[in-house]
Amino acid sequence: MVNKNITKVLLGSIHDFPESLGKTVKVNQKEIAVFKLSSGKIQAVDNRCPHKGGVLSEGIVSGDSVFCPMHDWKICLDNGRVHEPDTGLVKSYRTSVEEELVYLWLED
Repeated sequence: MVNKNITKVLLGSIHDFPESLGKTVKVNQKEIAVFKLSSGKIQAVDNRCPHKGGVLSEGIVSGDSVFCPMHDWKICLDNGRVHEPDTGLVKSYRTSVEEELVYLWLED
């Protein structure tokens, strides 16, 4: 069994994240797209589409998915899977909100 280090990173106040829009954050040399959905849930994925590297934080949010701004690929923000008929996967990250502060959980 391999032990993984998990780091909890403060991203800011819940009020720093506009509803249904993406925001780019940089953590440990990684560029991550963070979204506050209309439900209030915070989701985070790598900020690049697996197709042509489109910046996902600039995409249009619909429900629990984001559309890549380059070629309209639809990506589920819950698990990072690209919707059919396209294929691919974007790394998704665990998030939490505690006392109106948004945290990202990173595994080493």
